Amino acid sequence: MSYYFNKVLKGKSFDEAIELVKAELKKEGFGVLTEIDVKETLKQKIDVDFKKYTILGACNPHSAYKALQHEDKIGVFLPCNVIVEAHDNGEVEVSAVDPIASMSAVKNEALGSIAIEIQQKLKRVIDNLG
Repeated sequence: MSYYFNKVLKGKSFDEAIELVKAELKKEGFGVLTEIDVKETLKQKIDVDFKKYTILGACNPHSAYKALQHEDKIGVFLPCNVIVEAHDNGEVEVSAVDPIASMSAVKNEALGSIAIEIQQKLKRVIDNLG
């Protein structure tokens, strides 16, 4: 089982891809709680050059609340991460965590339907990117 699903975007710049991902996340009820510019962070912290790579911490508040009601430590898996990365060939790839894979370590059956719901939403986000 893969721990993510992804799509390579054709004809989109890195910045366009980030805005498109944010818009698609919003359509599925997610907000972006965090945005980490990995390229900039690595340059500042350890002075290395890295490709454009941004981690978006996305949260669907209704689903997060439901999950927290069933498992108060589930916050260690929140928010759901979506990455946007630039490749040397000019392509931009978007990947999202598969919540079923990440939550499979938690032995709580009540989380299964929530993980499926979030997985479907994140897959729609990826599928709708173009």
